[in-house]
Order: sequence, then structure tokens, then C-alpha cells
Amino acid sequence: MSQLGEILYLSRSDVEKLGIPMNEIISIVKEAFLEKALGRTEAPPKPGIHPQKDAFIHAMPAYIPKMYSAGVKWVSGFPENERRKLPYITGVLVLNNLETGLPICIMDCSWVTAKRTGAATAVAAKHLAKEDSKVVGILGCGVQGRSNLEALTVVCNSLERVQAYDINERNLRTYVRDMTAKHGLEVLAVSSPRKAVEECDVVVTAGPILKDPKPIIEDSWFPNGSFACPLDFDSYWKPEAMRSMDKFYTDDKTQLKYYKEQGYFLDIPEVYADLGEVVGGQKPGREDCNERIMSMNLGLAIEDMATATYVYRKAKEKGVGRWLPL
Repeated sequence: MSQLGEILYLSRSDVEKLGIPMNEIISIVKEAFLEKALGRTEAPPKPGIHPQKDAFIHAMPAYIPKMYSAGVKWVSGFPENERRKLPYITGVLVLNNLETGLPICIMDCSWVTAKRTGAATAVAAKHLAKEDSKVVGILGCGVQGRSNLEALTVVCNSLERVQAYDINERNLRTYVRDMTAKHGLEVLAVSSPRKAVEECDVVVTAGPILKDPKPIIEDSWFPNGSFACPLDFDSYWKPEAMRSMDKFYTDDKTQLKYYKEQGYFLDIPEVYADLGEVVGGQKPGREDCNERIMSMNLGLAIEDMATATYVYRKAKEKGVGRWLPL
């Protein structure tokens, strides 16, 4: 090993072959939220650049002392990539040694982003959805539509049916086929966003993030007692639908304020609590079976660093990846 050491490179294939189950990712992300609630994390709002309309490249740094985790994710989201047959989300993640600051690992961030986002939704649902939730609506049947359903099956033990919608009919058909086989649930392709929301106990919207959205989901579609988790900011929920919630949460109030200053979230309700405060027992989650609840999950770097550090350790244990000189 050289004086500066070596760095472990993990491709997407390397990360996937580790086979880390979703329940372990959920536990890791929950612990990260707890550390955040206790004031033991450092994660500034993510700065970004925007080379195209509704496209972004963000830097997401975070430090979690308890997990010996520090690093940054450099992640992009380009909505037009679909027509190029490329993923919407791409990027890399770098982990650093806490004693020297030297980078110790570079990995593809696609798997981490997908899994930690689903895990965060599951953490929210555990506290904010009804315990006997049976029907989930998924709007957007891409990577996040898949990982979020996977995570929800871990924490919502009563799930029976999925109502799925996507503007791309091929994506929708593939989703129904794959998710039916994987989870053993009744997965239905529905013909409109309204049919994907009505009669659902949990609703996840997973489309592209839009700077100037034209939202379509109305408050009358959303049943009493249900839980919603938008992953696409306020792109698909009308302001009156969001304001109809009895409780409106977010995964990070500081970051939500930052985004408002950047021109997003121009008409949203007052935040009732930070998700970390709920996980840490500082604020209540669901208190009534009839409450309409939303958690506006923005995606936090602490989720990425917690998950990536776990991936790094598993890769070293199993001898996966390629060591490169620094």
C-alpha cells in the first residue's frame, strides 16, 4: 500500500452483488434519523447546478460521527434521459477517512439512492401510516416506484393491493409484471392518477422534480386516514391537497426552507414536525386513524452516507470491488 493508501472502487454491479436486504437499509436509515434528531449529524442543504430545465446536479455532503461516516454524493437528475435510454438519476459517492480526511471509497450512487429513498419512505410510513394499511398507490413506476414498494412491504405487513400508474405504458406493464412476481401482491395498472390515489392507505408519487409544476392531485381524491409521501417535491400535489392534510411533515425543515428560497414549494402548509423528531420521540406521529398525513421527503445526505458506509464495510468483508492507488 502506498503512503497515501488505496481507494476502493465499487461499480453499480459490485454494489448490487452484495445483496444487502431492504430491512437492513431501513434500520440504518432509521438510525441516521435518530442521530439527526439528537443533533449528532452534520449535513448542510445541498448546493446544486442546473444545466438544463428541470435537470440538476447536486452535491450532498454529510457527517455521522456514531457511524464513522463522512462523505459526499455528487448526483444528477436529468428528466430527458429516458428518451436517451439512460437513467434519470446517476452519480458517484465518495467516502472519507475520519482521521485523515483521505478518500477511502468511490462507488456508483444509483443503488444507494434508490434503496435509501425507499427506506426513508418506510421509516415515515412506520410512524405516519395506519398500522393496517392494505392498499398502496404508486405514481411513477421507475426505479423509485420499485424501491419504495419494496421498502413498504417490510413495514406495512397488511399490504394486499398496489394501484400503479405511469405515463409510459411499457414501464407500467413491466412494473405490474415484476412487482407481482417479486412481492406476491395484487398489482393493478390503473388508467389515471386519480385511480392511483383513490381508496389508497399509502400514496407515493415518484416522478421528476419540476421547478414550475402543474400539479394534478386534488384533495378530494385522497381518503381520510391515508398517508402520502411525495418524492418529487410539490410537482404533482395541488396546494389545496397538501393544505388539506391534518399533519404535514418533512425529512428536514432547514433543507425545505433552503428550497423555498430557491423558488420551490411556493404554496405549502406549515411543517408540523421533522421526521427525525418523530423517530426520536420528540414529536408525535399518527395519533388518529382518520388523520390525513403527508411527509415531504426531500432526500438527505445522511441517508446516503449511512447506507454507503454499510455498503463499504460489506464490500471489504466480502472482497468485492477493485483497489486503486490514490
